[in-house]
Amino acid sequence: MRRFLWVILPLLLGLCWWVWRTTPPRESPQPWERSLVTAVPTRPPGAPTPTPLPERPRYAPGTLVDYEAQAGDTLPALAAHFHTTVEAIRKANPQLPPGITTLPPGEPLRIPIYYMPTWGSPFKILPDPLFVYGPASRGFNLREFLAFTPGWLKAVEAPFQQSTYPASYIVESIALYFSIDPRLLLALLDYQTGALSNPNPPDNLDVILGFDDPRYRGFAIQIAHMADLLSYGYYGWRTGELTRFWLSDGTEVRPDPWLNAATVALQYYFAQTLPASAYHQAVSPQGFFRVYAAWFGDPWQRPPAPHIPGNLRQPPLVLPFPRGQTWNFTGGPHPVWGRLGTWAALDMAPQGVKGCQVAPEYAVAMAPGLVVRSERGILVLDLDGDGDERTGWVLFHLHVSNRPPVGALLDVRDPIGNPSCEGGRTTGSHVHFARKYNGEWIPAWGVLAFNMEGWIVERGDEPYDGYLRQGTLRVLACPCASAATLVQSWRDTGVPTGPGP
Repeated sequence: MRRFLWVILPLLLGLCWWVWRTTPPRESPQPWERSLVTAVPTRPPGAPTPTPLPERPRYAPGTLVDYEAQAGDTLPALAAHFHTTVEAIRKANPQLPPGITTLPPGEPLRIPIYYMPTWGSPFKILPDPLFVYGPASRGFNLREFLAFTPGWLKAVEAPFQQSTYPASYIVESIALYFSIDPRLLLALLDYQTGALSNPNPPDNLDVILGFDDPRYRGFAIQIAHMADLLSYGYYGWRTGELTRFWLSDGTEVRPDPWLNAATVALQYYFAQTLPASAYHQAVSPQGFFRVYAAWFGDPWQRPPAPHIPGNLRQPPLVLPFPRGQTWNFTGGPHPVWGRLGTWAALDMAPQGVKGCQVAPEYAVAMAPGLVVRSERGILVLDLDGDGDERTGWVLFHLHVSNRPPVGALLDVRDPIGNPSCEGGRTTGSHVHFARKYNGEWIPAWGVLAFNMEGWIVERGDEPYDGYLRQGTLRVLACPCASAATLVQSWRDTGVPTGPGP
């Protein structure tokens, strides 16, 4: 027996040495990697599979390149992305019908391109349907998810809306207000603070995301500002207004023309919040993408269906006040929520209202729908009637008192409440309203401009500026409440009336 052991033992030792020498070394995991190994019982096995990184040649000016339309693309936005014109794109794609709004997802296009040496990373981080609080958000329960994570977020409470609430409620509320998928906010909180993976909370929750400006101090305000920055990046790319930004070291970045809005939103956000060296890591396949995929699965393995169809059309809408009345157009296109998001909201107020007194006149439903949210100052009307704010066309109203309850079925021009200052900061009573489709805010101007009884919205150079136009009639947007700002709803005869040109 002893002789057998002397023979077999060297063989076993040799085998162990061979396995050790032939196994490739593994880099030491980062702190967040170590925590993720055991933190998520439902984490999908294996590493995420990022989309391949294409190499962009130095195109000659006007070279026609292949492009596959993405959900929500419009011709003006593509012209800005590729530094060309709508006319040039139409000439190269004669199959596009006149008056098209959003392009059909997957539509093959040829687009003339003009090369920019400062194009950034072409890596796509996240699909657009996983950015908005839309159909792809259904089935996710934020509080249940947090219960299975070891991070500090599930145990924290903070001031919010004049009271103290659990962090889960705060994140969920901000996701709803800005219409951003809560999984994105959670993954960003984990990437920057270990909120899901580290049980030890940061020392100072008031500046948890590093926004030192006194205006942004406070846990909830930090997260709201994060959502605001993300919104600016997403909708800036969606409308073609954001074509470049700068890193902390002054480097100019022009987003790669083939990118989608959610990816540009993340690039813009990291450019505003991280040093340049950390930015390049964050937007790479080894950065934020890995954290998101570890918690919620590879977003590109089975991407959600496109949430914006081709040639989207607004349903018929009336002005938000009773037939025959005349109200002031007090605010042209401006952000729905926060300071930076897309200009999707408008303001209107009845005549003669002083300060923040609740107006005796009532605002009305602009279309038939189901009340799905009725809370302090807020009334949300679901036009498809399925009871889910994340799907189909939705009308959002703010600063409305005396609202009907959740579950109320409203017909067009039924009362929705009285204009007031309730539900937000404002200097005078009015109704603030906007549109969403499948969770995405629809700009009040542009290819899908607000159309209310034939009044079409045009934007101005600054938020709150702009016009309502109907043929030769034009109404100015201004809080000054002058004769030039008055607009009248259709009378019983159906004939539109308004001020002179």
